[in-house]
Amino acid sequence: MENINDTLRRLSNNSNFQRTYSEMKQEILNHPDIREFIRQHPSEITTSMIEKSLMKLYEYISQTRDCQKCPSLDKCVNMMEGYEPELVLQRNGIDVKYRPCQKKRIHDERKKHEKLIQSLYVPKDILHASFADFSLESDGRLNAYDFAERFVREYDPGKKMKGLYLYGSFGVGKSYLLGAIANHLAENKQVSSLIVYVPEFFREMKQSLGDNTLNEKLEMVKKAPVLMLDDIGAEAMTSWTRDEILGSILQFRMQENLPTFFSSNFDYEGLEYHLTYSQRGEEEKMKAARIMERVKYLSTPILVDGPNMRI
Repeated sequence: MENINDTLRRLSNNSNFQRTYSEMKQEILNHPDIREFIRQHPSEITTSMIEKSLMKLYEYISQTRDCQKCPSLDKCVNMMEGYEPELVLQRNGIDVKYRPCQKKRIHDERKKHEKLIQSLYVPKDILHASFADFSLESDGRLNAYDFAERFVREYDPGKKMKGLYLYGSFGVGKSYLLGAIANHLAENKQVSSLIVYVPEFFREMKQSLGDNTLNEKLEMVKKAPVLMLDDIGAEAMTSWTRDEILGSILQFRMQENLPTFFSSNFDYEGLEYHLTYSQRGEEEKMKAARIMERVKYLSTPILVDGPNMRI
């Protein structure tokens, strides 16, 4: 078998190989990312280093660093699914290392959430929810759509932005619109949203007292970049879940200006009445009013009306 060095030496004397090599080298050195990397390290990168690292540089430019070119994570066009290349200096050469892309990071974050919190609410009908399939047949639905579309378009981490309080009858598409917002944020802003089904979440929080995971779960929900509390008001309310769980979450998100969305069958007044009375029939108007002040601070109420889509 011929030695690799002998093979390269023999090929280097071939005119076709020399032409192809020269064209490849020009393509590499003219690539904007390569030029910028060389410009950032003028005293460290030598001509010799570039020559020795040409294959690594070619590997870099052959991979995409733009998630928009991949329709989904499982259809990633890169050599390593879900990873994008990064140029690094290593000893006497230029190397390529791979880091998780935005789609991969969001996927991993969602998996982490799902593993920790069983009450995450992502039913099949909203996994692929989109604005395009949201009916605009009433003024309320049109208002909700306009707000949601504008929120996704203008969203910027750290920017103070109100979420929506979507209220209306059963099956009118409140949860679907939350799913559409979450999907568009992931696709267009590479931001992971946390959608929590409130009745099941509160039950899970009670159970977590026994396995010492309460604080970890609560912190994850409190600090989610965008939180969506689905079907608030459908839970069996206790003073503990209202004050220690819901109140704690909303207080933190209000202080940190973290966008928070809600869906409910109640309007603001109906939700306040629901929060006033515990399972034991205790009336606590001041505590309910305190929770509602946080809900109102975080959201804009919009009635979603229309026929029941589930029938």
